[in-house]
Amino acid sequence: MDELLQQLLSSPPPPGADRRHGRPDATDPVALGYLSSLASLPLSAIESSEQQSLAQSSHTLLLSLQALSKRSHKSIIESASHHGNLKTALPALATSTGDLKTAIPKLDSEAVHFSTTYHKSAENETLNTRKKALLLSRNVERLEDVLHLPTLLTSAITSGSTAATANYASALDLNGHIRRLHALYPESCLVGTVSAQSDDAMRTMAMNLVSSLRTPGLKLASALRTISWLRRVVPDLDPDGVAGNGGGLGALFLVCRLATLMNLLAALEPLRDLADQEKARQQQSAGAGAGSWSGGQQTERYLKRYIEIFREQSFAIVSMFKSIFPSPTGQTKTQDGTDADPLQPVPSALSTFPLHLVEMLMETLRIYLPCVQDQASRESLLTQVLYCAGSLGRLGGDFGVLLASLDIGEDAEAEWVEVVKRHRVMAGRLESIVGQKDRRSSEVSVKA
Repeated sequence: MDELLQQLLSSPPPPGADRRHGRPDATDPVALGYLSSLASLPLSAIESSEQQSLAQSSHTLLLSLQALSKRSHKSIIESASHHGNLKTALPALATSTGDLKTAIPKLDSEAVHFSTTYHKSAENETLNTRKKALLLSRNVERLEDVLHLPTLLTSAITSGSTAATANYASALDLNGHIRRLHALYPESCLVGTVSAQSDDAMRTMAMNLVSSLRTPGLKLASALRTISWLRRVVPDLDPDGVAGNGGGLGALFLVCRLATLMNLLAALEPLRDLADQEKARQQQSAGAGAGSWSGGQQTERYLKRYIEIFREQSFAIVSMFKSIFPSPTGQTKTQDGTDADPLQPVPSALSTFPLHLVEMLMETLRIYLPCVQDQASRESLLTQVLYCAGSLGRLGGDFGVLLASLDIGEDAEAEWVEVVKRHRVMAGRLESIVGQKDRRSSEVSVKA
């Protein structure tokens, strides 16, 4: 019956009827349920209470709608506005989707082009530059260490005011490390620059070492240490090996010590001026025909000091040279027994150096010794010169015979013979005393 009632209610309205009031849908389950419950009610209940029940339900629904509108009116309004925007948003979305579908093939081709162009195995200038930048970034600390090497080398060389306090051993180790780097990376501009700065620092070190050889109070230990350092420095600065061999360093040592000797003798300039003045007065007195000249005290002072410095420095120079640069034991030979070098070996720099020293002394004696007229003073000076000759004689440079050629006056020969006799007597006594001491020390050692 409820279905018949629903069909009746859902039949189309007659022509001219108001279409604003809708009809229930034939398939609406809510409407079917209501019609079913309505059909089960008696007619009296429908007439008496159904209208009131409908009014009460309508009022309840109205209150619920009012509460809902009060509580959620903003969300409903926003939803309605968003729903209204869908009319324009959906066409725009459709247009953007079409553009995206059109652009996807082009994007894919560009991605393929990028992957083939900037692949790891491809040759690309940008990739090479980036690889170099990454390599530089990973090795920046090592590069900083390499760049600090010249500064460390300079600090090691100039750490002290003298060669004894400077850290030359560390400087040589740093220089060796820099040279190994230059041999491993000869084409690197950075390593080449560091190597050039290292060479400049080593030249400074070599100059400091050469200056230390000119120290007046140079000792054998300091000289040995300095020469050993120069033997390591000079070959790096002189690739041809001319100055790095023993002969070149020996000549350098003799030149430095000779310069020191000349400086010490030049310090006697005031005494030499006084001696020159006495010589000039002697010549004036001899030219004027006056009596015998009795001066020469200032000349004696000058010669005594000159011979003293000469004796000390000449013996020290020759003895140091022999200790630092020992003479070769023999000539090398080939396997068949012949000499490796048919020419004679180059003589040592010391072979002519004592002659130069002796010539300096003899020239000074020829100039100033005739001015000393007092016999006791001349004998004292000659004895001092004989001691100097004996001192050099222990090193193979005795020049006592040359003193006989000095022109010191009319009785020079007899005076010279007397001085030589006394000197030999004193030298013999000294040798006997030294020999007795040696024998006693040997006897004590044997008994022990």
